[in-house]
Amino acid sequence: MATTQESPRRREVLDVLRAAPAPLGVAETAERIGVHPNTVRFHLDALVADGLVQRRVEEPSGRGRPRTVYAPRPGMDRGGTRGYRLLAQMLLSRLAAEGPGARESATEAGRAWGRFLVDPLPPFERPTPEGSAARLVALLDDLGFAPVAERDGDGGPPRRIRLRHCPFLELAEEYGQLVCPLHLGLMQGALTELRAPLTASGLEPFAAPDSCLAHLAEATAA
Repeated sequence: MATTQESPRRREVLDVLRAAPAPLGVAETAERIGVHPNTVRFHLDALVADGLVQRRVEEPSGRGRPRTVYAPRPGMDRGGTRGYRLLAQMLLSRLAAEGPGARESATEAGRAWGRFLVDPLPPFERPTPEGSAARLVALLDDLGFAPVAERDGDGGPPRRIRLRHCPFLELAEEYGQLVCPLHLGLMQGALTELRAPLTASGLEPFAAPDSCLAHLAEATAA
């Protein structure tokens, strides 16, 4: 379904409702725009479905049929643009200004989010290296890292996870000293929450032109 950003007519209908001092019916809205009521009704139904407009029935003050009217849903317009990257840059620049402790702060933030985001183990399930690595890979996949587990030739659990995509690539290029430790901390926090016999022992940013490389090790050896 087209949004108000994609449909100028739908945006026009919404603007008319917002400018009106009281809720409007289909015919009133159509008259103000200068189009057929059926066209307006289609866009009003879509706006109601999108949660931008409220529909209600007004009882007549005298004799007559109830009238269906429409009014914009109270609250700020959610159809505008977002600036989350700018927000992230603001926060990262402030964190970077903390000096030497900024890197550890980023790592700790990643650990906290890793513990929060990972799917917990079922009750009484004993964590294994293979199962823990699989759950970590699943989490990284959900977050958009396009991970691939890599094993050595000994047939043991994965020793590396190749990250073929960075969902924060531009920020990592600008603030790698903070974003990359945050990624490492996220993996460490997730494995800690899983009580895994593994930990993420290191992260090589851009170890290859098209990927980063996370290293896994036995938790007792890290």
